[in-house]
Amino acid sequence: MTTAQFTKVIPTTEFQRVGRIVRLHFANPWTTIGLPWIILGSIFLVNLAIWWIIFASVTSASDRADVSDGLQYSGASFYIFVYMLVVAVQAISITFPFALGYGVTRRDYYLGTTLNFVILSAIYSAGLTVLSIVEELTNGWGMGGRMFTAVYFGDGWAQRLYLFFVGFLFFFFIGSLFASVYVRWKANGLVALFIGLGVLVVAVAALATFTQGWGVVGAFFGRAGLVGSVSWSLVITALAAVAGFLVLRRATPRG
Repeated sequence: MTTAQFTKVIPTTEFQRVGRIVRLHFANPWTTIGLPWIILGSIFLVNLAIWWIIFASVTSASDRADVSDGLQYSGASFYIFVYMLVVAVQAISITFPFALGYGVTRRDYYLGTTLNFVILSAIYSAGLTVLSIVEELTNGWGMGGRMFTAVYFGDGWAQRLYLFFVGFLFFFFIGSLFASVYVRWKANGLVALFIGLGVLVVAVAALATFTQGWGVVGAFFGRAGLVGSVSWSLVITALAAVAGFLVLRRATPRG
């Protein structure tokens, strides 16, 4: 007599499968949560020192007002947006082969990765918004400094929260596109992509120049305002997200 043994297969929902990918990305929170805030904090401390040196050397109220006006164009906090592009590249290039090795479908992997980027964007947007509120309440940390309330971050916490969130999504999904191209075609694919993007940018600039359309472009973004102009980046973000998925769905991890 032969005894047949059966292994019970427990079905999983798509939500559970996507959730596992999110947990996979958060398996090492140091690179996605810890290190970025530490570096941003270090940049902030350096800025505090610079502001103190400037204000210690300027005694006139009018001169200090001029210094405060200049500080509203600070780009010190832009580091963290660019760093998220790097995080996206690392996240996909490292976890994609690992996930496929455990039988995860490319669709579930990309959905989980997308959700991870949205969650991280919300976390960092909330953090920067809180810092911007503190910066306002303390009148620029007591020295008129503006690192989280720079002029291109808008006015008011709600507007800044939106602009931060949209900005993080943009850099995350641009990074995901770069990573997807690298996973599928390696360095040659990235070189071709950068060349293509460069040609596209030059072509658009040439078109606007030869048709004398820069005034029209400026007027368009002037009417759209800061929030409207930044919102247009969502189109590029969506295109990058879709392109990243289309590339990744046919990618085969190679050593």
